[in-house]
Amino acid sequence: MAHERKRQNKVSSSAQKSKSTNIVLPHPGRPNNLSTRSFSASDRALHALAYMRRYGVSLSHAARDNGVSPRTIKRYVRAALLQDRPGERIRATKSDRLLRYLQIPTPDGPKEIKVKGSKDATELARYLSAIKDFLRGDRTALAEFRGKKISGVELITDEQILIALAEKEEFHIDSLYRSLSGGAA
Repeated sequence: MAHERKRQNKVSSSAQKSKSTNIVLPHPGRPNNLSTRSFSASDRALHALAYMRRYGVSLSHAARDNGVSPRTIKRYVRAALLQDRPGERIRATKSDRLLRYLQIPTPDGPKEIKVKGSKDATELARYLSAIKDFLRGDRTALAEFRGKKISGVELITDEQILIALAEKEEFHIDSLYRSLSGGAA
C-alpha cells in the first residue's frame, strides 16, 4: 500500500513537472515580461519565421541561418507553423496573428506599438521602406500610405514633418522591432 502511494506520488509529480514546462507567451498588456534573453530568442524566432516565408526553406535551415534552434522557433511561433503528417517537412503559414512589438515613427519620435499579425508588420515594413525612398528623393513613395493607420497610429506622410524628423535624426527606420531595453532605441 505504501509502495503504491509512492508510485502515485511519482506520477503526479512528473505530471506537475510537465505542466510547469509549458511556455507562456507574453501577455499583450505587459510587454516587458520577457527577459532580455527570452526577448532575443523570440526576436530570432520571428526572423526565422519570416525567412521561411520569404525563401521557402525548411525549419532547420531557417533556424541555422538565424542563430536559433528549431525547438526555440517552435516555442515562440508554433501557431504559424504547419506540418501535414508527422515526419513531414514543417513549413510556415502564409500569415499569422502573433503579437509583435514594433517601432513606428511619430512626430514626437519613434513609438512602440503592439501589432497583431504578420500582415500589419509587413505593411509597417513597406511604410518604412517608402520613407527611405522619399528621403532619397522619390516624392511619390508615400502616396499609398496617406490616411492609413497601423494599430491606431496614423502614418506620417507630411513631407515637412518627415524632413524635420530626418534632420533631427529621430528616425530609427532600420530597426523595425523594439530595442532589447524594451523602449524606443
